[in-house]
Amino acid sequence: MKIRKFFAGTCRDALRQIREEIGPDAVVLSNRSVANGVEIVALAEEDLDALAGGDMPTHRPRARPAVPVAPVAAAPGAPVAAAHDVAGANAFAQSMMGELQSMRGLLEEQVAGLVWNDKQRRSPAQGEILRTLLAAGFSAQLGRALLEHLPEGSDLDSGLAWVKRALTRNLPVMPNEDELMDRGGVYALMGPTGVGKTTTTAKLAARCVMRHGAEKLALLTTDSYRIGGHEQLRIYGKILGVTVHAVKDATDLRLALTELRNKHMVLIDTVGMSQRDRTVPEQVAMLCGAETPVQRLLLLNATSHGDTLNEVVHAYRSASAQGGGDLAGCILTKLDETTNLGSVLDTVIRHRLPVHYVSTGQRVPENLHVADKPFLIDTALSAPVTGSPFVPAEEDLPAVVRGVDPQYSGLFAPAQPSSEACFG
Repeated sequence: MKIRKFFAGTCRDALRQIREEIGPDAVVLSNRSVANGVEIVALAEEDLDALAGGDMPTHRPRARPAVPVAPVAAAPGAPVAAAHDVAGANAFAQSMMGELQSMRGLLEEQVAGLVWNDKQRRSPAQGEILRTLLAAGFSAQLGRALLEHLPEGSDLDSGLAWVKRALTRNLPVMPNEDELMDRGGVYALMGPTGVGKTTTTAKLAARCVMRHGAEKLALLTTDSYRIGGHEQLRIYGKILGVTVHAVKDATDLRLALTELRNKHMVLIDTVGMSQRDRTVPEQVAMLCGAETPVQRLLLLNATSHGDTLNEVVHAYRSASAQGGGDLAGCILTKLDETTNLGSVLDTVIRHRLPVHYVSTGQRVPENLHVADKPFLIDTALSAPVTGSPFVPAEEDLPAVVRGVDPQYSGLFAPAQPSSEACFG
């Protein structure tokens, strides 16, 4: 077992030394302030496991088995006391492991507090910036990833301005609607139930009709499950003067797309499916199996919790990977109903999923807009910080910022001498 001491000017530098020399799974045993910096005592996780198992070091190292954790029955004729000794050793080992895990959690919290205090000393506005991000709906992991690269000495105004630039640069959006509309093709709108696929299909159809005319567009629907779903799209099609076709399976889809090959654009309104529905891959496979390429746009409900949105993207992207290819992008819906826009923006930043359009209501086609980066970021960060029971107090922030999701790695690091964010 090798317990080591690390000295550095700041907690961040000491933790960096620990990661480099012991590894990311190092266990911190203690920390204290010393002259010119801090002292942190740490050891490797396997050494902690050995300690919990009873394999303590001696002056003359020798191999010996760890104390068994599982109960061991006494051999026939063995003294009852021997069985009691084994059971006592097992209980002691389990108790020690519990105490060590509790100690590890406590020390990690203390180190997080020291790191946070060090950050606050160098940039006092970080706490309020983080609370602003959390109030907007962004995750604590994204908040910490931003704060890792926040220029030192930033006040609240300059810090928030830098955060806005970093988020704006990293928010993926459709580069140009003209290119999409002029290129045309087949697009399938996918997503969970109730996300607004049929209404959004009608809105997108109206934008196409205004550019190219009704004769250049066709609508398809695979929604044969929901009562009235097909009829709703037919009503929109009749208003726009566009033909609507229903398809039941992959064969129907191939025949329909073959017949409509002269259309400039074909929009497919798919049946709504929960991200946990086992038939999601089948639906994607049907679209991927068509002889005509089908671009898939995922609709994301801006009112959903971040964990739910993350699960939706993961499920539909995994299904797309199995069928071949990837999602072409996404459309954000129900922006008029959400209080915290940050959750859905956090999701598309994490997954690098380009936002094509945003929907802000039920009106067709007025409430569909091309995604605009500054508008989305400004709207998200305008959420009130005070008065919300879901925004942590200043003293709770050290525990909130522990750990960064690897998916944010490199996102907000400065590319060159500039301190602005860029994709890694």
